[in-house]
Amino acid sequence: MEYTQLRNRNRGYMKLEVWQTSIELHKLVWKLVYQEIKLDYKLRSQIADAAQSVSGNIAEGYSRRSIREYLQHLYIALGSLSELLTRIIGLKVIEQITESQFSQIDLLHYEVENKLLNLVRSLESKKDQGEWNERV
Repeated sequence: MEYTQLRNRNRGYMKLEVWQTSIELHKLVWKLVYQEIKLDYKLRSQIADAAQSVSGNIAEGYSRRSIREYLQHLYIALGSLSELLTRIIGLKVIEQITESQFSQIDLLHYEVENKLLNLVRSLESKKDQGEWNERV
């Protein structure tokens, strides 16, 4: 899916599969907590924020020119993924969501998580080998 026709180097994160998939995860989670189930406002907000944080941190890290800052934001995105899954598991345990709803989120979450781990490994390798250009 294309979100905007305007392109420049700073918007390159939109080409990343992990970013695109994390947007889909956010959309799925948003639909669940705001349309499909009734939740306490605070919990609903925390779950939606954790899901939104994943794509946001991928984008913010990409837009930093330092590989260390980029990696730090990707690690924050991984943390947000862990928070999100923990909260979704909690909803399953207290029977606020069905097994089907849980499985749908878990599958997409797992896909984002693996893509993000692969991106981190790739960037860590570039950092270790000095193959990162910090100039725009």
